[in-house]
Amino acid sequence: MTEFPVIALRSVELGTPDLASSVDFYTRVWGLDVVAEVEGKVFLAATGADFHVLELKQSNRSELRKISFRVGSAEALASLFARTVTAGCAVLRDIGPADGPAGGERFVIREPQGAVLEFAHGDRRKHGRVVPSRPERLAHVNINSADIEALSDFYRNVLGFRLTDRSRLMAFLRCNDDHHAVVLAEAPVNGLNHVAFLMPDLESVMRASGRVVDHGYPIGWGVGRHGPGDNVFAYFVDPQGVVIEYTAEVLRVDDSYRARGPEEWVWPPGRTDHWGIAPPKSDACKKAQISIGFSGA
Repeated sequence: MTEFPVIALRSVELGTPDLASSVDFYTRVWGLDVVAEVEGKVFLAATGADFHVLELKQSNRSELRKISFRVGSAEALASLFARTVTAGCAVLRDIGPADGPAGGERFVIREPQGAVLEFAHGDRRKHGRVVPSRPERLAHVNINSADIEALSDFYRNVLGFRLTDRSRLMAFLRCNDDHHAVVLAEAPVNGLNHVAFLMPDLESVMRASGRVVDHGYPIGWGVGRHGPGDNVFAYFVDPQGVVIEYTAEVLRVDDSYRARGPEEWVWPPGRTDHWGIAPPKSDACKKAQISIGFSGA
């Protein structure tokens, strides 16, 4: 198995124009728990071992403020830092003690297309557990890119990710045995496409989706089963216009997995997933998927 310097997607930070509303949604409706509040930022946990999976901060607009990855060792952290500097990334925070409640050592950079990335080692973990119908951890983050090939090269050649599949509009990249932790989507502007939360199983996706619908938030796309990654999905738009996904049964792969290209990921006319029973993606979901920019960009 390939040794990856980055070993997991840890968390994302979102800016929200209504912090109280966002915290209420992600706790009461989506299934996360508040675990810390530090200097106006709210940290929310899923049921797994990560101290937190989501940070929320008051902002003038909805935006992606940061993607945070876990690194396998202090040596890998130092090596990654050097490689990102050489690649021309802007250093926002040098290697040093993290200022958030998860602790550990970290550095923060802005990659060439504008996303802020944090890399952490030695951060706090907790005793994880599986709770039906509640998220365990993050599954992946999907980033819009006006130049997928350049950004894919950055993730592979600088950060050590590996390409697992390439459809006509998306590149799927992994940093462990999950089929993907980062997905790059072709788009007219760079920004956030969506954030996916891993659920225990298909039943949990269905029941949690019902809970969200009961609270007045319609399914934007799904329930279905993706092609690349073979994962079950249900997409929603949160109160501040961010697209979020419940997913489960993500394909696990190793170095023997053969990456397939756009010519192999082709659906019959009118179909967008394996099952072919979900209604078309809603216009609101489509619009939201290209509406969230990066902070400072």
